[in-house]
Amino acid sequence: MNDVRPETMERITNKKLAKAFIDEQVAALRAQIGDGKVLLALSGGVDSSVVAALLIKAIGKNLVCVHVNHGLLRKGEPEQVIRVFREEMDANLIYVDAVDRFLDKLAGVSDPEAKRKIIGKEFIDVFAEEAAKLDGIRFLGQGTIYPDILESKGVKAHHNVGGLPPELNFELVEPVKFLYKDEVRVVGKALGLPDNMVYRQPFPGPGLGVRCVGAITRDRLESLREADAIVREEIEKLPARPWQYFCAIPDFQSTGIKDGKRYMGWAVVIRAVNTVDAVTATVPELPFATLAAIRDRIIATVPGVNRVLWDISEKPVSTIEWE
Repeated sequence: MNDVRPETMERITNKKLAKAFIDEQVAALRAQIGDGKVLLALSGGVDSSVVAALLIKAIGKNLVCVHVNHGLLRKGEPEQVIRVFREEMDANLIYVDAVDRFLDKLAGVSDPEAKRKIIGKEFIDVFAEEAAKLDGIRFLGQGTIYPDILESKGVKAHHNVGGLPPELNFELVEPVKFLYKDEVRVVGKALGLPDNMVYRQPFPGPGLGVRCVGAITRDRLESLREADAIVREEIEKLPARPWQYFCAIPDFQSTGIKDGKRYMGWAVVIRAVNTVDAVTATVPELPFATLAAIRDRIIATVPGVNRVLWDISEKPVSTIEWE
């Protein structure tokens, strides 16, 4: 399979170009899929949402969307996915609660690639189980975009990139694999997706699993989820927001003081970047008032956290994600 973006492919920068891309992809999807059925991992992020919208336009109810709650999603995300896709877009959506399944498998695992592989394998296993309950599934849709392909050459191994076990015998459907993130958003707008999906924060396949650095524990994961919601809420109050903003919790503790006593607590690291293609990234200035508001809310309300740090490293040499 050719995984190199054609040199003649024009950048999708406006609605007219997006409409042409949509028409081309809908025709290509119908030709590829025919009357078959497609199983799609629907996270609710812009990549999988645009793929879902393209497939719904092309094949309607023959698309089966599967939303897997693996316990590594951001605060409120499972509820939002169900509301937007099942209730507002009338998608053929299956919800799978697999929180314990994933977190039990990840217990004690600290190596980032080992975590990615565990998460990827569990995703494939979940899809295989869901597919076994359905008739006529022949295809697997994926929200792969071009930076995923570029970065996966010996580096990244999560479920959006890479082959499937041969026993599944699914043919891949990847309609946006030659698009950069900004192009995917333009296409999403042209498809009529709601802004809260089109401009949703980019989110890695392993979710909070690569932001809860090192071996994942349930208490640290819940603290990360709460802190992440605060970071996003406060930065979204700014008139001009960075392209991506989130936080991570490293797997170490430092001394804090509470009620006159010393104790050990975690640090929350704020990460905000600007980028066009996700290949390089710069760090914008954040107002100190915003940083202070984040600090005060996290320290006051998030269990186990006693420090808030700001990561000002750019890509390269630092990656956007911590793992």
